[in-house]
Amino acid sequence: MKMQEVRAKAKTLGINSFGKTKTELIKEIQRTEGNFYCYGTAMGECDQTDCCFRISCLEEKKTGKKP
Repeated sequence: MKMQEVRAKAKTLGINSFGKTKTELIKEIQRTEGNFYCYGTAMGECDQTDCCFRISCLEEKKTGKKP
């Protein structure tokens, strides 16, 4: 997921994205939505099926891209 998409998601939840990294912002969104704030820490598995970043997180971890 691109930063622009993450910022748009944050805005819909009333979260200020100014000065935050992508990972920081995603973790804040996760907390706001009631999920664990664990973006980028999954080790190949994730039980947070309601998290909108689940697929992105697992893909980035699998390909070795920095979340």
